[in-house]
Amino acid sequence: MAPLDTVCERNPPRYIGRMAVVRINAIEVPEGMGERIEQMFAKRLGTVDQEPGFLGFELLRPSGENERRYYVVTRWETDEAFDNWVNSENFQHGHRGAEGAGQQGPPVSSGAELLSFDVVLSSQPHG
Repeated sequence: MAPLDTVCERNPPRYIGRMAVVRINAIEVPEGMGERIEQMFAKRLGTVDQEPGFLGFELLRPSGENERRYYVVTRWETDEAFDNWVNSENFQHGHRGAEGAGQQGPPVSSGAELLSFDVVLSSQPHG
């Protein structure tokens, strides 16, 4: 396989943006609880938008028959920006009810795993 810089010279991406870090919280959601977790995230949508170093958020719903994990994808300028948010009062407030505290019914998740990535290449349409 050719080195990355050689590949980019031959087939340059239209845009290589600011490199970032991506954190994905893979949440195991029991059958029938998907709508509830979506509502929980919808209620606090936008609360992280003003955090220093925050670049974006997406909640991904599973579409495969055997997949039950929702992926909470966030992009940050640096590891430090993500860590600062996780240790912030805003994070604590937003996640206070995430484990079912003060909520009726079964828990909306049965486990989670945090995945960490560094963006190496990025391409977006011109516009």
